[in-house]
Amino acid sequence: MQNLQNFRDYYEILGVAKDATNEEIKKNYRRLARQYHPDLNPGNKAAEEKFKDIGEAYEVLSDTAKRAQYDQFSRYWKQKGFSKQAPKAKTWERTGDRNGNQNVDPSEFSNFEDFINQVIGVGVRRDSRNGASTTTTDPFRSPKSRVEYTVPKNPPRPARRDIEARLTLPLEKAYQGGKERIRLEDGRSLEVNMPPGMVTGQSIRLRNQGMGGGDLYLKITVEPHPLFKLEGANIFCQIPVTPSEAVLGGQVEAPTLDGPVKMTIPPGVRYGQRFRLANKGYPTENGKRGDQLVEIQIVTPKNITQEERELYEKLREIETFKPRADLIS
Repeated sequence: MQNLQNFRDYYEILGVAKDATNEEIKKNYRRLARQYHPDLNPGNKAAEEKFKDIGEAYEVLSDTAKRAQYDQFSRYWKQKGFSKQAPKAKTWERTGDRNGNQNVDPSEFSNFEDFINQVIGVGVRRDSRNGASTTTTDPFRSPKSRVEYTVPKNPPRPARRDIEARLTLPLEKAYQGGKERIRLEDGRSLEVNMPPGMVTGQSIRLRNQGMGGGDLYLKITVEPHPLFKLEGANIFCQIPVTPSEAVLGGQVEAPTLDGPVKMTIPPGVRYGQRFRLANKGYPTENGKRGDQLVEIQIVTPKNITQEERELYEKLREIETFKPRADLIS
């Protein structure tokens, strides 16, 4: 009786039982990925290989269909091994039933790695509708960042070819630039030094990082931000002020991508009035920066103290401003 060559027990790699739930699998994956992540183990080749094995195991066991196929094919481990010789060219056949289960003769493959990669497709998830592939989740990637790869449905030969990846980033990361770790579909973890001031639609070329030595093109998408909106090189935001701040004016704090700054508003500021913070906008290609446009929003309180109520009552009695005077004939 032969054991499969290069057989990998994905359940053992993730430290879970064969009847583990998806939640248990995900929990153990995150724990192990954090422990063996290359960023936390610089220069440790053993940890890097362990991290790849963990990612491969999670790629299969987190997918219901792939997990079922893996459980089916892994039974050959103690039944019959693979051929010690190279597989015969195009002699194997793949058939399937109505549920999509595949019947493959493992003896036609030289080792378990070739077999499981061919049948299950370890490391890449493909969308049959558009040929898109997405990478395994990396818990240490920048928050909200995700990478989606697009390759031709019928890739040309030879193997060398360019690929395009859509990299989605939060506005803060796109503004600052710096190092960003992405996981490629072939299992590589690539650290990219991103330029500052990236915008949606921008494309970044990484030489020799594609398939078979081709180039990788990162197409940037900047996610919408809850506070800031890009208007060309300018950044638009709204800040709330109290009625007393609007009447009396003075200094208020405004958020920017560089952190909060103090700005002065004049007495009697109007709702919707805009102010300009010079050089607090987005970087441009020529090295300059746009401005930040701040729009005033006058907000009234919903709940006030008894002392505040008494002061507002007193103010109503003595105030001379009559905003509806022109409406009464």
